[in-house]
Amino acid sequence: MAAQDDLTSLTAIGGSADLGPAAFTTTHWSVVLEAQGESAAAQEALEKLCRTYWRPIYGFVRRQGAGPEEAEDLTQGFFALLLERKDLNTVRKEKGRLRSYLLTSVKHFLADEARHAMAVKRGKGQRLIPLDDIRERERIDVERSDRLTADQIYDRGWAFTVLEQVMARLRDEYRSAGNVRFFEQMKKMLMDEPGRPSQAAIASEFDMTENAVKQAFFRFRQRYQALLREEIAHTVAMPSDIEDELRHLIAVVRA
Repeated sequence: MAAQDDLTSLTAIGGSADLGPAAFTTTHWSVVLEAQGESAAAQEALEKLCRTYWRPIYGFVRRQGAGPEEAEDLTQGFFALLLERKDLNTVRKEKGRLRSYLLTSVKHFLADEARHAMAVKRGKGQRLIPLDDIRERERIDVERSDRLTADQIYDRGWAFTVLEQVMARLRDEYRSAGNVRFFEQMKKMLMDEPGRPSQAAIASEFDMTENAVKQAFFRFRQRYQALLREEIAHTVAMPSDIEDELRHLIAVVRA
């Protein structure tokens, strides 16, 4: 699993942006749980979650010893079976968190050879999960992966998938405003990347004062933190779970 440490800095993750109840009511996972998978909205929400969070599952299956092609088939089959059965009883045991639910489910799936074989066959030819570019993007760090358990690989894949989603959403917001170049400069500052531009350099490039750049970066970081909590909220059943999941994510990234 690639470390992908360029996606975030621990200081960027922090903060106390508020995600109120009104925002939480529209989260994907809460829609799935409330409808128990029986409505079109719940099906659409579950499919979106599966398409977003397939990479941790793939990494877990690979660490269990499956080769790339077998892991692709197993991942496709797992999600095909998950969407067909919509068996959410395990959610209560896993505190209503998508992260825990998927990990428990894939463990059961791999342990059940009959279901496993059936699901792989059913998953063949279905392209629910976008695995086409997996070999180009996988970039497994062999030395680090050898030191991690399958559960740890899953958790790291999960954490960095969340962060990827947050950064993609933030970039889309700046693209819509025609400010992609400014986004890229703010991102370099947020991620504390080597060779990051100074506030003075950014001010010169965009004909701004340094104070204006400082304020813009403050807003950028605040928006990043708000989107992070919103993304996490999409994967939990209760608003009270958000902070616990955020602490877990920080711990995983720091490890």
